[in-house]
Amino acid sequence: MTRNGIGILTAQARSERLTGQIHVYDGAGKGKSQAALGVVLRSIGLGINTKSNCNRVLLLRFLKGPGRDYDEDGAIAALQRGFPHLIDQVRTGRAEYFGHDQITPFDRAEAARGWDVAKGALASDLYSVVVLDEINPVLDLGLLPVQEVVETLKSKPQELEIITTGRAAPQQLLDIADLHSEMKPHHHPQAAELLLDGIEIYTGSGKGKSTSALGKALKSIGRGINHPGSARVLIMQWLKGGTGYTEDAAIAALQQSYPDVVDHLRCGRDAIVWRNSRQHLDYVEAERGWEIAKTAIASGVYKTIILDELNPTVDLELLSVEPILQALLRKPKGTEIIITGRCQNQPAYFDLASIHSEVYCHKHYANRGIELKRGVDF
Repeated sequence: MTRNGIGILTAQARSERLTGQIHVYDGAGKGKSQAALGVVLRSIGLGINTKSNCNRVLLLRFLKGPGRDYDEDGAIAALQRGFPHLIDQVRTGRAEYFGHDQITPFDRAEAARGWDVAKGALASDLYSVVVLDEINPVLDLGLLPVQEVVETLKSKPQELEIITTGRAAPQQLLDIADLHSEMKPHHHPQAAELLLDGIEIYTGSGKGKSTSALGKALKSIGRGINHPGSARVLIMQWLKGGTGYTEDAAIAALQQSYPDVVDHLRCGRDAIVWRNSRQHLDYVEAERGWEIAKTAIASGVYKTIILDELNPTVDLELLSVEPILQALLRKPKGTEIIITGRCQNQPAYFDLASIHSEVYCHKHYANRGIELKRGVDF
């Protein structure tokens, strides 16, 4: 939603919890499984805050059998260590990639085994969230009957949240989704020429940008579990001076489990910020946040630094591009920088990104008449 260009709508209190949605994250870009992990973290945090008796999560991972390491393994390890009583994980399939012409009876049997677990979980009333990781390509490969999966998901318990990930989600699944975000990859050849690595950008109008960043934070913590001091994370948020944002509960859950390695700071005011309504305080707060972020980047103390909503802050001309560009060019080699937020005009630092995913919004649960929260859902 914009007015005279880009704008940010910030927090407004709402006590009810939005549950029971079917999320689909697909596309060729990075961030799909990360977004799912961010939603899982948010669900756990919401359950902690509301003293809910049902915030258990099942991570059911198709096409990710033993014998190979995956990007999200460390993140799941961090979740299981932080919340051992809340996280169940099941992996099915083989470790190799394969196409339609390479399907074996084992692949069909493993997909069926995973789907049996999923059906049991949906019927059990034990879980608040079930993640069906990589079920989209399972359906595309014909390893499971699409219509059966769709009908089963349609009849799920009302409060149960379902998240499906992976490329090539079939149209029948998209038709029943409440939220569908496609991760579209963008390539910046200059990043390779500058030999920069570890700069990731998530932009676009779809849901999943900040949750992908939080999934990345989980990955960093997971990698550092056996290496004390190597996984410190800073989450720096702009334009979020109020409370009640989607990721608040997720960040609180992270800090509760890993208080020694997660720092969280925010700047901005609890108000609508448009190009034609910028106030002096907006500039002051944006600069305050950048001074903190710039120092953190240069320090080498943090393994992962999340610059949440930096893109719209720049697009609103509350910060200049050049200092950000120079700070990123000089970042320590081992520091990961994750930048999020939509923008209309891509700033020059996008050319430094080794990973750039545009999160494209195909469907939002607003389409189903769900009440939206200003600054959270739009």
